[in-house]
Formats: sequence, structure tokens, C-alpha cells
Amino acid sequence: MALGLPSILPDSPPSIGDLVRGPQPTFSFEFFPPKTANGERLLWQAIRELESLRPSFVSVTYGAGGSSRDTTVAVTERVATETTLLPMAHLTAVNHSVAELRNVIGRLAGAGVRNVLAVRGDPPGNPMGEWVQHPEGVLYAEDLVRLVRDSGDFSVGVAAFPYKHPRSPDIATDTEYFIQKCRSGADFAITQMFFDADDYLRLRDRVAASGCDTPILPGVMPVTQFSTIERSQQLSGAPFPPALAAQFERIADDPEAVRQLGIQQASEMCRRLLDEGVPGIHFITLNRSTATREVWQTLQAGVRV
Repeated sequence: MALGLPSILPDSPPSIGDLVRGPQPTFSFEFFPPKTANGERLLWQAIRELESLRPSFVSVTYGAGGSSRDTTVAVTERVATETTLLPMAHLTAVNHSVAELRNVIGRLAGAGVRNVLAVRGDPPGNPMGEWVQHPEGVLYAEDLVRLVRDSGDFSVGVAAFPYKHPRSPDIATDTEYFIQKCRSGADFAITQMFFDADDYLRLRDRVAASGCDTPILPGVMPVTQFSTIERSQQLSGAPFPPALAAQFERIADDPEAVRQLGIQQASEMCRRLLDEGVPGIHFITLNRSTATREVWQTLQAGVRV
């Protein structure tokens, strides 16, 4: 088994929906828009360092509440025009009218970006606050998927929640909502981060049991700081696995030991996921390259051709 990007014609940007259904697992990196000049420097340093690994694609997120719309589009445009990477832009419905969303979609198309992750997004200020529809916007992620698909030749992805979305009343309802998004025109899905492979595998199995075959990429982020554990529920909507938390707690006073355990845990989880036949691995980088490269190198060392 090998991870990589199949050869493509230079004038034919590939569809992520096609890539994740290919014979080899994809691997990809997620970045977020910088807020400062130093943040921008770190972002582009990470992009250049990870570019040499030839990922299948990279994604650029939206800020909370859609706050970084213009920066997200600008970064995605620059990735498309100044690097060899295949970019995917995140697009959220928060605080945006349909006209504004169409304008963003048009800018992306103009830069040659044909892959979009359509997510409803969290309310600004409080991710768990009441979600209010823009008076001229869309209500659900599935509506956003249809809008993007109706706007041109786009490959559209959606978010998946291995545990469940924090707003969903139960797992069965969450699965139903997810399948509705897929049937509205999504080609693939990417999960929120998780730290237990079984959470992903249960999601995959219950989606498949419902008759939906949309490929679901696992979202993986190595724990490199103890504070990540404390924030994980807010970031992922899922409780951090207690047994794993106990391992980190025993070495909480040793930052380097925490980092090494995080890389080891992420590597072992990714290896199990690949053995289980996942369509690829999507690394959440937090705009840093070192930990992601170490996990990737560990996986490559154990790849069976």
C-alpha cells in the first residue's frame, strides 16, 4: 500500500471526489488563515516544507463565524497559482448572503479552484451559541452543497463527526443529517479530529449500513501540547479518550515527552486506519509542519508496497 497522488494532466485540476475513490489512499494537509504577519510567515513556511511531500491536496479553513472569508480565498488563490499543490477551500454559510457566497465561489473558480468543503459553520463568538440564518442566506449545509454544485464544475466535500455533532440530539439523528448532506451532492467527507480509531470506524459502519457509500476521510491532529487535550472537546465535539488522557497526564510536566507520545499515538492510529482501508488521511496541521512530517515519515517507513 502506498500513499500518493496519481499523475494528472497539468491543465486538468483533479477532483478530490475522484482522488479519494482511487486505488491508493490520499494524504492531505489542513491549514488555517493567518491573522498576523508572523502568522502568515509561519503558514507559508509550513506550506513550502510540506509541499515537498507531494500531498494529494491541501485545504484552507474559514475562521470562526466566517470571519476570515477574504483571507481564506486569498490564501487558496495563492496556493493554486504559486505552488504545485491542489487546494481545497472551506466555505461556510455563517453571516453570508447567497449573493456573497456566489461571489466567493466565483473568485475561487476564477483562480482555478474546483474543490470546496461546504460546512454550515459555527456562530461567531460562541461556537455553541444559537445558530442564526442570514436573512438572505442558506439554512443547512446541504443547501450550501447544492449552491456550490449549481454554480459550476465543483467537487464538494462535507464535514463528518465521528462522535456526533454537538448540536445533534443523538447519533442516529446525526447519521441521518450526514446522509442528507451526502445525497444533496457531496462527493466526499472529512471528519472533525478524533483520537480513537474506533470512533471513526463506527461512523463509517453506520453510514454504510444506511446505504451511503460517500468516502469519509479521517481528520487527524497529533497532540503536541497538553493544552490540546483540554481544548479537544471544543475543537472536535467529542470527549478526549479517558485512557489516552491518563497516559498524557502522567507526563504532563515533560513537554517533549507529551509531544513524542502525541506523534506515536497519531502514527499508530493512522496505521490502523490505513489497515482498515480508509480512503486517505487528512492531517490538521495548525500551520506547523514538524509533527505532521514526523507522523508521515513514520507511516512511510511502515508502508507495505
